[in-house]
Amino acid sequence: MKSYRKELWFETKRRRELINITPQVEACLAESGVCEGLCLASAMHITASVFINDDEPGLHRDFEAWLEKLAPEKPHSQYAHNTGEDNADAHLKRSIMGREVVVAVTAGRLDFGPWERIFYGEFDGRRRKRVLVKIIGD
Repeated sequence: MKSYRKELWFETKRRRELINITPQVEACLAESGVCEGLCLASAMHITASVFINDDEPGLHRDFEAWLEKLAPEKPHSQYAHNTGEDNADAHLKRSIMGREVVVAVTAGRLDFGPWERIFYGEFDGRRRKRVLVKIIGD
């Protein structure tokens, strides 16, 4: 069985962004040489997320609006966590959107359903953060 590990690094320009990282994960899979197995992509920061959904701009705006209703950024004073920090909302948004995804690898490709893509969700950005890609299989 093969094992492959790589870190993908991101630095967003805005506090919140959704980035389609499918091409980077597919490049990792090609580099790994794994044809049958599993691929994990995991956010390595507690205020970021990795999730699977459709790459449709309207849906991305809907995510932003929905998450902001559930865990609004401001006022910062509404959160007990925000003593010296202002990112409690980002922690909550990450909890909602999830930490990681696992995708089956079949015949050397990510085995997606129709329209599925892997996204990095940044909720407290403007600094370097990483996603771990771990691939195992034959």
